Formats: sequence, C-alpha cells, structure tokens
Amino acid sequence: MEIILQTLLLAFLLGGMIFFPTVVAPAVFTSLDKAQAGSFLRKLFPNYYSFIIIVSGFAAILDDFKNPSFVICIVILISTLITRQFLMPRINLWRDAELAGDITAGHKFKIAHRLTVVLNVGQMIGLIYAVYFNITTL
Repeated sequence: MEIILQTLLLAFLLGGMIFFPTVVAPAVFTSLDKAQAGSFLRKLFPNYYSFIIIVSGFAAILDDFKNPSFVICIVILISTLITRQFLMPRINLWRDAELAGDITAGHKFKIAHRLTVVLNVGQMIGLIYAVYFNITTL
C-alpha cells in the first residue's frame, strides 16, 4: 500500500514540477511586465521549492529505505532545500546587481539560474525513474 501512495505522490510531484515552468512561468511573463513578473516569481519560487521539499519528504518516508525511490526522494529534498535556502537568495542579489549595471553579477546570475534549471530537470528525470521503478515492482 505504501508503494502505491508513494508512486502517487511522486507522480503528483512530477506533475507540479512540469506544470510550473511550462504553464505558470510563461503565463506570468506574458501577463505582467518584466519588473512585475520578476517580483511575482520571487514570491512564488520559495513556495514552489517548499512544495518539492514537503512532497519528496513525505514520499521518502513511505519507502523501506532500500529502494532507489527513497534515495531519489532524499536527493531531491536535500538539493531543493539547499537551492531554496542558499542559492535563491544569492540569485536574487545577483539579479538585482545585474539590473543595477553590474556585469559580473549578471554572469553569476546566468550561471546560477542555469544550475537551478539543470538541477530541476535532473530531479524530474529522477522522479520519472522512481515512478517507473515503483510501477514495475507492483
């Protein structure tokens, strides 16, 4: 029963992680001007990362600590926690400095932003594998 619930949580998490960059972010950038969109997303991203942390945490505790799904959930939880608490504040500072004319900060912002995108895609790939693994073991 736990594996079924975990699989549903992982699929829910994957769906949320796909929905945000494919639907929410583009809608924000097409509906608001650039400054408003940036401000809105700064308030939204901590919630997005909290969603990932909470759901991956719940999914992890539903495992027997032996399956790859457990490890994937823990890696997602820890990497998202680090991103939310340490990387995002720096990204925001670098973005502000870039907008104020600091070219070096702009370069740091672009690298850090790419890192978060690559990390997010890696997490989604891990979730796809975890869901597949769970389904094939049912």
